[in-house]
Amino acid sequence: MAKLAKAVKEIHRTDHTGGIHTGKGGIHPLSRLLVVFCYILAVVSFPKYDLRVSEMILYLLIQCIWHEISLKNMLKHIWPALLFTGMVGIANPFLDRSVCLTAGNLAVTYGMLSMVTLMEKGVFCVMASYILVTKTGIAQICHALRCLHIPEELITVLSLMHRYLMVLLKEVERMQQAYRLRAPGQNGLHIKTWGSFVGLLLLRSMDRAEEVYESMKLRGFGGQLPDHAAANSHIGQSILYVAVWYAAILLFRFFPVFQIAGKLFTLLK
Repeated sequence: MAKLAKAVKEIHRTDHTGGIHTGKGGIHPLSRLLVVFCYILAVVSFPKYDLRVSEMILYLLIQCIWHEISLKNMLKHIWPALLFTGMVGIANPFLDRSVCLTAGNLAVTYGMLSMVTLMEKGVFCVMASYILVTKTGIAQICHALRCLHIPEELITVLSLMHRYLMVLLKEVERMQQAYRLRAPGQNGLHIKTWGSFVGLLLLRSMDRAEEVYESMKLRGFGGQLPDHAAANSHIGQSILYVAVWYAAILLFRFFPVFQIAGKLFTLLK
């Protein structure tokens, strides 16, 4: 129950800080969205055996420093997604056993390389998306999607899913509290009650959704949520932001940045 309350508090904190950081530097949320989209495209475009994808972490490090994001806290929040992305490529070493190189008695196969690159791609994309959501906010992301003329139905669904996720979590918290009152001293839910618990949660969610929808209709909802336009954004700074990051991402993608930096360091030394 404490974990659910903490999750609800974290969602509130994300919405609050997202609105604060949206206007940081006068950057429009559409610019941030376009940069993240370009970054994800660049990451997934690497060949499956190209370990240079590791150089794309530079974008994430710069963003974390600029937005003052703790890597420890970020990994703590997104570790389930990182675990899932890591499990996706875990079978590659068994499927592709062709030897790429040998280091002593250790043989490195192409399957190992593809597993590492696939894991890195998944981790980098999840981290970039996390930075965008936490430091821009869902409301401003929806505004950016409207600027791209994304269908309003999709934007409304995205906004409502985020807005009423807290309602779902609070329903789960109430059901957990009721279960503990009926089964004192029991640690967690018994496996026999999982099915009925999920079914009851579905029914309660449907009833709550009907109540929410009726309340929205009484308040004049006509199928489109109000647009929260970006505040304190400047066109010139937003264009410069996109241009600089596009150039940096293309540099990270097509040039061996670590190798060039190592050579420069050696020359300066």
